Amino acid sequence: MSDDDRLGRFIRNSLRSAGRQLSDAKRAYSNGKRAALAGLPSDDEGRARIVCRRYAERRAASLDEQLRPVCYDADHPDCQGCLEDIRDGTVETF
Repeated sequence: MSDDDRLGRFIRNSLRSAGRQLSDAKRAYSNGKRAALAGLPSDDEGRARIVCRRYAERRAASLDEQLRPVCYDADHPDCQGCLEDIRDGTVETF
């Protein structure tokens, strides 16, 4: 393999890595911003740290634009209660 091939591969790999890091940083920023808007603690990736009512477990969940956890199921009563608790500021967190 020539030096030009190795250099080209190094540059491509470096750019891909930088692109992934930028994408991860943007996602963490958006997650953290939404968690902060909802008044919830967040993990290192910006996901809201809540206790899921449906499965009774600690969960780090991203929030969508309406500040609903991405695991939210509109047809499930526990999920509806969780969303009400998030909006009221009474959701259990960790």
